[in-house]
Amino acid sequence: MNPLINSSLEEVGSNMVHQSKLDPVTFEVLKNGFINLVDQMAEQILRTCYSFVIFNRDFSCAMCDAEGNTIMQGTQDISVHVGTLHLTAKAVIEDFDDDIHPGDVFLVNDPYRGGTHFNDVRVIRPVFYNGKIIAYMQANGHWADMGGSTPGSFDVNSKDHYGEGVRIPPVRIWSKGVYLKDVANLLVSNMRIPEERLGDLRSQAVATQVGENQLLQLVEKYGINTILTAFDEVQDYVEYMTREKVKKLPNGTWETTDFIDMDPELGDGLIPIKVKMTVKDDEIFYDLSGSHPYISIFLNSGFGAALSATYAGTKTFFPDIPLNSGFYRVVSTYLPENSVVNAPWPIAVTGFCSGAYEKIMNACFELWSNIMPERAIACSFNLEYLLVGGNDKREGYNNQYFMWYDWMPGGHGGRIDRDGANALTAVFGLGMMIQPSEGQERLSPVLTTKLEILTDSAGPGQYRGGCGVEKGGVLQNIENTVMSYCCDRSRSVTWGIFGGLPSIPHGVWLNPDKEDKQFLGTVFSNVKLKNGDMFTRPSAGGGGLGDPLKRDVYDVLEDVIDEYVSIERAEKDYGVVIKEIDRDLDQFEIDFKATEETRKYIRNHRKHWLEEDIDAVYDMYLNGEVDHLDLIRRYGIVIDLSTNTVLRKSTAQNREMMRKRTLAHWD
Repeated sequence: MNPLINSSLEEVGSNMVHQSKLDPVTFEVLKNGFINLVDQMAEQILRTCYSFVIFNRDFSCAMCDAEGNTIMQGTQDISVHVGTLHLTAKAVIEDFDDDIHPGDVFLVNDPYRGGTHFNDVRVIRPVFYNGKIIAYMQANGHWADMGGSTPGSFDVNSKDHYGEGVRIPPVRIWSKGVYLKDVANLLVSNMRIPEERLGDLRSQAVATQVGENQLLQLVEKYGINTILTAFDEVQDYVEYMTREKVKKLPNGTWETTDFIDMDPELGDGLIPIKVKMTVKDDEIFYDLSGSHPYISIFLNSGFGAALSATYAGTKTFFPDIPLNSGFYRVVSTYLPENSVVNAPWPIAVTGFCSGAYEKIMNACFELWSNIMPERAIACSFNLEYLLVGGNDKREGYNNQYFMWYDWMPGGHGGRIDRDGANALTAVFGLGMMIQPSEGQERLSPVLTTKLEILTDSAGPGQYRGGCGVEKGGVLQNIENTVMSYCCDRSRSVTWGIFGGLPSIPHGVWLNPDKEDKQFLGTVFSNVKLKNGDMFTRPSAGGGGLGDPLKRDVYDVLEDVIDEYVSIERAEKDYGVVIKEIDRDLDQFEIDFKATEETRKYIRNHRKHWLEEDIDAVYDMYLNGEVDHLDLIRRYGIVIDLSTNTVLRKSTAQNREMMRKRTLAHWD
């Protein structure tokens, strides 16, 4: 069969027909062959990387065409990487133009040229056939340190990129097959544990070579004309599928707001990120006008990462469509300049992932939940990184420098017909693995003391959010060691939709069981540590979806048995009164009469709780009449956990959003 004859591709189970120059079999074989090619690149990285961070899948790969457009991504890539890899490929093309040769390999991590943050280092290899570039292979890995003033390169005090690490614009690292050792050494000499950085560089470079070899084998088998046609066809196919699905949706405009906790220089007040989405015929438009100007800490996003957030937030609601640049043609995004969603050079952006990025994603989730309620999902927990760096004094480790670089699982939002997922990696990168404590303990002098599902962490709802976890550790045999943390949502707590309630705030506690315990918050850098110091932190659960008073009482009972929900919060949040008979035997009993009375009481009073006088409620809190979760879930009051004081402006903003997302949906 001639693969270039005119034929059609038909999506099974629908009436969509896409005209193609390739026969259906060849098209399908090559489409999946391109995916397999990228997956083989990923497998190469997984087996040869030096960094424990990359080993736990904080990396992504892609194949781009000669213009830099993404032809295909892999099956476990991280959303923010994939949505920006075409931009960094285009940056290489722009800078080097006709000065690109067989055997060249380029390096780039520049967040102001379409990258994400400095830790995400992209290795880009052009693929030549008969003297012409036909594609670019790209492998992106999160390097655990890029230099700068803080181990791990997450410095909350940096106002600009100079304190965050080495900025790498498109630079040649192999020239016509010759490794430029001097260039590589110049870069890694400014990073901690340089031998690990070089190991990851080589691993990523070889991965792009694997991709090159696989592609040239396909060219040899099918011919260059067929392969180049397939490059265009797979993008056109994705565009066509997406447009056909969007056509079936109602036209209209929807908007919402999510928040970053604060700007330290401005004090109290949540930082708004406004997202307006318009669906018109077969196109999707996002407008983030009205989002706050860039702030004084690193939670800003550059243009490329914010653009990727709209792609990822949209793609979540179209899971059956492959992802390549054809999808990007359907989605247009306006990002106002000099804003928290489009910060210019040299404004600090390293913490974008915990800041603006996931706020945009979750805002998109809320908007799409109104258009496609069959896929609705509430807000999910916030990505967080805890970094500890210093000298390892354990016997046999020769006082070498170590980096303990940890992220936690948490809860995803409640869904339209089921509870949110428990203890899953963040929506930022579902392909990442949860790091095994055993591996961390082998590589660093940080001993994990607990890692367990956290009771009452899930946002209540008819379908509750997934549960978060709590992880603790102790520092042993350390010297010259500091801790940094990149997170958010200690104030803009993970929220519910359609009547659901929020979960819990994030934050790190130092020495929580001692008299000198200290709440360090969600963003801090270079906190000095000593031998024996202990720390713990929760990850939030997901927000609830639907009215908690409509949750089946037996589902609440099961949650109590599983220790997802305490008996106290079962009554306060769900109005279900449960008596413990024998916990060891999982014997509990629902008091149905008391439950009916409690639910009636809550239903009659809860709409007034968000209007209660803040000072009166705060006095009840200080007197022990209500607890911190009551402040969050009943009264919408935001407090600063480090000082235990009310944040009035943040409370007003939070209450306004709870009225829209929660109270407005109650009977």
